[in-house]
Amino acid sequence: MEGGGALLAFEVVGTPHAVIESVRLITPAVSLGCVDTLIQHPASLTHQVMNPSERTAAGISDRLLRVSVGLEHADDLWSDLDQALSIRHEEKSP
Repeated sequence: MEGGGALLAFEVVGTPHAVIESVRLITPAVSLGCVDTLIQHPASLTHQVMNPSERTAAGISDRLLRVSVGLEHADDLWSDLDQALSIRHEEKSP
């Protein structure tokens, strides 16, 4: 990407927190906006004050992740996301 950043949102299969724990280059964050690429889970951070039905109505699922793209090389970011998403992140049974 040239000339600015981007904000991406996508849903994952499995546990979003496990994906966040698996990234190596991308930084887990509580807010978005930096020269570094940041990742967050809105349902447990920025939108946790909303009840689940309000989040769903707003399009914020429990599996949604948001990434704010920084200044790192795009190939490095794709590699990091690819390796984190390719790990099987299954939810643990209670």
